[in-house]
Amino acid sequence: MKQAEFVSLVMPFKDKVFRLAKRLLVSREEAEDATQEILLKLWNNKAKIEEYKNVEAFSMTMTKNFCLDRLKSRQAQNLKIVHSNYTDGNASLQRQLEVRDSMDWVSRIIEDLPEQQKIIVQLRDIEQYEYAEISKMLDMNETAIRVALSRARKTIREKLTNTHRYGIK
Repeated sequence: MKQAEFVSLVMPFKDKVFRLAKRLLVSREEAEDATQEILLKLWNNKAKIEEYKNVEAFSMTMTKNFCLDRLKSRQAQNLKIVHSNYTDGNASLQRQLEVRDSMDWVSRIIEDLPEQQKIIVQLRDIEQYEYAEISKMLDMNETAIRVALSRARKTIREKLTNTHRYGIK
């Protein structure tokens, strides 16, 4: 596989790899490092890459595993999830502040979810993967994914409702 072929194969999903890494790791820098590491691993195994049915799903699985390993390492003791890929250029300043505040609340709530639910919310609700693709990536039954996603969404909804109703932090 030549460089141009490789680039045309991985470029369409490179940003998804980054966003998943950013969801799981601390900072933009950590996510960028993880993304580069995944792309380097793909490049080093470019001879075998055509054997995979879905290179994107394989890459997302690699990213998940790499990030979870990173989180378990000593270097990652202080990592924190940060998510901010929502912008609306036409909104008023007040609306922008409200949206940012809501996004911060959702991000904090997602941060408190169990690890598996965090990943499933990221892959399904943010990255828009199908249940079958997530099932392959996480090596889970689709029904289990739907249940975990439902529980995660319910938790997010309840905590957001309580936050806005009672001003609880």
